[in-house]
Amino acid sequence: MTTIASEMTIQTDPSTWMRDGVSPSCVVLPSRGEGLLLDFLAQRLPLVSAAQWLERLQAGDVVDGARQSLGPTQAFVPGMRVYYWRKVEQELPIPFDAEVLYEDERLLLVDKPHFLPVLPTGKYVQNSLLVRLKNATGNAHLSPLHRIDRDTAGLLLLSKDAATRGQYQALFRDRAMDKSYEAVAPWRTDLVFPREHRSRMEESQRFFLMHEVPGEPNSHSHMALLEQQGAWARYALKPVSGKRHQLRVHMAALGLPIRNDAFYPEVNDPPEGDFSRPLQLLARELRFVDPVTGQAHVFRSRRQLLPLAD
Repeated sequence: MTTIASEMTIQTDPSTWMRDGVSPSCVVLPSRGEGLLLDFLAQRLPLVSAAQWLERLQAGDVVDGARQSLGPTQAFVPGMRVYYWRKVEQELPIPFDAEVLYEDERLLLVDKPHFLPVLPTGKYVQNSLLVRLKNATGNAHLSPLHRIDRDTAGLLLLSKDAATRGQYQALFRDRAMDKSYEAVAPWRTDLVFPREHRSRMEESQRFFLMHEVPGEPNSHSHMALLEQQGAWARYALKPVSGKRHQLRVHMAALGLPIRNDAFYPEVNDPPEGDFSRPLQLLARELRFVDPVTGQAHVFRSRRQLLPLAD
């Protein structure tokens, strides 16, 4: 049986225990239980098979809070924190790279391409923006300060420094970060722009989708027309609130689904590896006053959406 080191012997933050740019995930064992740790992991996290968990335990990819390897014969220990490194077998490559636009002691700003997820999730670990950046910089403290969909391109601001991270997160929480987007979507002659769109948004029965429901509004977007050509138009969008998929849901609710949207108004996912229809939504601009230095920043994406005639 593998000996368990005391949790009091933890010397470092587990988020800094990087392997190939990946920090470990953590599962806390319940206060009651018995048997082998292997059996618990296979039951609790069934997306990884028992055979795969066995391989990870044998390879030293599962550790305790003192970073001691837990082997295949490790007993279930109630309340123990177990750390493991996520990996995906035969991960699908994403042939697009982010561009670094700005960097200082505390911040890293990148211009993200379409199709690249920000965080390791599902089928993507090494082909996630955060893991790529951690591999490139060696900085285990990198952390995104806001959300941007895998399908959306444009600006993403990351914190490099855990000590000041909360001050930058407060900019988004307190709506002191001015975010502007561009989108290509259909043109309707019966709608007047600029306009405000407010609605109540909640998760739908399909957990990855949002939808509008009756009730007190909890989402708010500014919408303006930039240009129009034939059946298509380019819009400037500003989310006042920050609900998941907010701009995509609001545009679809107006009968103006963003071009190449695979989720709204209906799910129409392209086949794996098909990068031919990028969502025409771009995080174009960020404006804010740095809470540490007092410097006013204005950043703009260098990426472009498709011409309206295409």
